[in-house]
Amino acid sequence: KKGLGMLGKIQQRHLMILLSAFAVFICDIDRINMSVAIIPMAEDFGWGPQMQGTVLSSFFVGYLLLQIVGGTLADRYGAKVVLGTGVLLWSLFTMLTPLAASFGLGILILNRILMGMGEAVTFPSIYALLARWVPASERARAMGAINSGIPLGTVFALLATPLIVRVYGWEWAFYSFGLIGIIWFFVWQKLASSQPADHTNITAKELAHIQSEGEPSKAETAPPILSLLKSPAIRAIMVAHFCNNWSLFLLLTWLPTFINKGLGVDYASVGMFTMIPFITSFFFYNISGGIADRMIKSGMPVVRVRKIMQSISLGGMAAAMMVVGYSDNVWMAIGIMTLGNILGSAAIGGFVVNHMDIAPKYAGTLMGITNTVAAVPGIIGVYAAGMILELTGSWVLVFQVAGAVSIFGMFYYLRNASSDKQFD
Repeated sequence: KKGLGMLGKIQQRHLMILLSAFAVFICDIDRINMSVAIIPMAEDFGWGPQMQGTVLSSFFVGYLLLQIVGGTLADRYGAKVVLGTGVLLWSLFTMLTPLAASFGLGILILNRILMGMGEAVTFPSIYALLARWVPASERARAMGAINSGIPLGTVFALLATPLIVRVYGWEWAFYSFGLIGIIWFFVWQKLASSQPADHTNITAKELAHIQSEGEPSKAETAPPILSLLKSPAIRAIMVAHFCNNWSLFLLLTWLPTFINKGLGVDYASVGMFTMIPFITSFFFYNISGGIADRMIKSGMPVVRVRKIMQSISLGGMAAAMMVVGYSDNVWMAIGIMTLGNILGSAAIGGFVVNHMDIAPKYAGTLMGITNTVAAVPGIIGVYAAGMILELTGSWVLVFQVAGAVSIFGMFYYLRNASSDKQFD
């Protein structure tokens, strides 16, 4: 099978990784733009911190609902159709956000929930794709590259959204970002396939390489969800994922407001300061993935690699969260959060790829399960931050609650994590 032009020369698994990373990038910019646009929106609509927390957290209600369904569908019917449909739907709901807001808070919240349902299938679909496209010894690096879309999207949204708002109004932050996802959808339809053997441009050599370490077959039967939930190793992933996302969602949704309202930085400069921790995450996600893969190739037991990397991640983020609230200037706060994100990026070699160690055939379903649990902090954590600020005005308390959650997750994962293959 011969491809045309440059596409014939590219390793097709690398193209799948690149397209998946772009999907994550788009997922993130469409989520983050609300975190920035909500500042002028709150002024237009008269929302206080608690109401802003409600709007921001409503997205995660939808995000929670379709995780397992999305993963199961991707394992069974292929990631191409599931991920493509998800991107198309959430992009359309992103573009409808200004119209929804004009009809009132209830319609806006419903629109955010529906958008969250579209984004819910992203990572479960990508896990189902990678379990079939990427050999085990390359998965941490692949996930590092794909997860790079999160900080890259965050930086893009933090820089672009204030500029768009200032020049065209906050509505255009949603129109323009939604259009990017629709363009991606058509590219994805042309270039992607769920299974390596079905791709028109893959070479026999690359297909043999992908299959050399074992390739999970399509999940023809319903996933053993109850058995998955009974596994201590899978519960360890669930807890680590939950605790990781508590801090992640807190920063994604509230960091612009902390920089603006808590530290007194003017709105036009919020993006410039807020992007710094996420730029470092972009680089260190890739570095951490490479380090973890090299540790495994050197002969270190996989479970030890996972525990070391996860301890660095949650322990480092906990330390940053415990002290950042005491910062008395923006540079101190950004420096602390940057160090926290550098250490937090080690999760790429920890729980992030642990799903595919344990159950590669059901990797999409398993990611759906753990990401369902990990979406809960987006609801209760983001809302709780708004409540704490409304009642006490204390950013210190907001961050230290997140730090305590990270400490718990670190010890739980150390006690219960495993890398032994199960269920296949």
